[in-house]
Amino acid sequence: MTEAERARFDALLEAVIEGLPRRVRRVIDELPVIVIDRPTPALLDELGIPPEERADAAEELCGLHTGVSLSDRSVERSGDLPDDIHLFRVGIVNLAGGWGSGEEAVREEIRITLLHEIGHHFGLDEDDLADLGYD
Repeated sequence: MTEAERARFDALLEAVIEGLPRRVRRVIDELPVIVIDRPTPALLDELGIPPEERADAAEELCGLHTGVSLSDRSVERSGDLPDDIHLFRVGIVNLAGGWGSGEEAVREEIRITLLHEIGHHFGLDEDDLADLGYD
């Protein structure tokens, strides 16, 4: 991904965030959103992705919520690291059909991925998110 594509993606992400309801933006204010081109080898290790599948995963993975969802928190887990969300530019752009599909397609995929990962933060599983249209 070029610097120009990164800047284009990041501008779309900012626009998506600005377009979210204020309550959702407040969640993002407290939940770091880390944007990188592809998942790192360490993240792929943590996800248990086998070496032979890592090249594909690095091109396809769009987002990742790490941490303990709000629904699973308790005082017994007070020493856990804070949650965060990773967004992966390459996976999102690829899922949107590439830059040739237009900025609106990429913007929509950013929105869906961000809301999907925020859903995990609140304890929603993949089936819940699919039912809501965030799969």
